[in-house]
Amino acid sequence: QVQLVESGGGLVQPGKSLRLSCAASGSIFRIYVMGWYRQAPGKQRELVATITSGGSTNYKDSVKGRFTISRDDAKNTVYLQMNSLKPEDTAVYYCNAFLATVHAMSQAINYWGQGTQVTVSS
Repeated sequence: QVQLVESGGGLVQPGKSLRLSCAASGSIFRIYVMGWYRQAPGKQRELVATITSGGSTNYKDSVKGRFTISRDDAKNTVYLQMNSLKPEDTAVYYCNAFLATVHAMSQAINYWGQGTQVTVSS
């Protein structure tokens, strides 16, 4: 019913930038929160950044000032601009959306994308 498709990952040198995109499609009624999480090898998945429908943002401390999350509600798309990348940012990045579908308009649940690899290395 709902799909989240990420794009924009890849290999980049330390100090460089990448922009991730995630487009949600399907029987969407309303998207409340969109966000990015990441999981490095041997570690738990962690929150990177979230943005509400009202535009409020929340960031992991270690990415504040370097990453910027934004969304385009007309396109049901969320972006993550990542600047000054560090090797410790290497991980699989997952898109998340807390949304309600047209089939259950009063019940919002979490949906996840398939993940996109970001590797920061010289």
